[in-house]
Amino acid sequence: MARVTKPVCRVCRRNAEKLYLKGRRCESDKCPLDPRKQRKGMTQAKTSEYGMQMREKNKVKVYYGVLEKQFRRYFAMAKKTRGVTGEILLRFLECRLDNVLYRLHWASSRRMARQAIGHGHVFVNGKRVNRPSYQTRIGDEISIGEGTKYVEIAKQMKELGSTPVPAWLEASETELKAKIVRYPLRDEVSIPVDEHLIINFYSK
Repeated sequence: MARVTKPVCRVCRRNAEKLYLKGRRCESDKCPLDPRKQRKGMTQAKTSEYGMQMREKNKVKVYYGVLEKQFRRYFAMAKKTRGVTGEILLRFLECRLDNVLYRLHWASSRRMARQAIGHGHVFVNGKRVNRPSYQTRIGDEISIGEGTKYVEIAKQMKELGSTPVPAWLEASETELKAKIVRYPLRDEVSIPVDEHLIINFYSK
């Protein structure tokens, strides 16, 4: 399981944009990247083309919590799949089980989602899955195991959800159950990234 060992706020500052690595906590006014805290006259040093490509790659890796070896595997899978490679790559990342839980508002961050999955609280098609990287597919039914310690936490997180659940997910209003109805489209991927830079980075 990938994890960020350095302060996550430092990662956002380096990229000069919010990556919401702390989930909803990033929406508070304590965030160091809050517009009201930006100093006037701040400028960023010029970055080479290679540097921009690497920064985009690393940004996506941290955003989804994957290691370099995993990320290369996703890229190889995307390259072999019919369609636009960059969009397919982001689709694979969006369909990770930990990201699905986060999109359903059953966890306040992907870190929290990974912990819930690792502790065996999440089921896919009625079977317990403890791999955060599990690739969900169309028709898969996601649920939180009844009687597990995480049920109440997930309900609280769901009530605090401030944004609507993406259209590619169908979530129950009363139960902690959801279904993958289709794959996400490019404009439904919220991370601010230029995937073409990533493709160019690995195509050298």
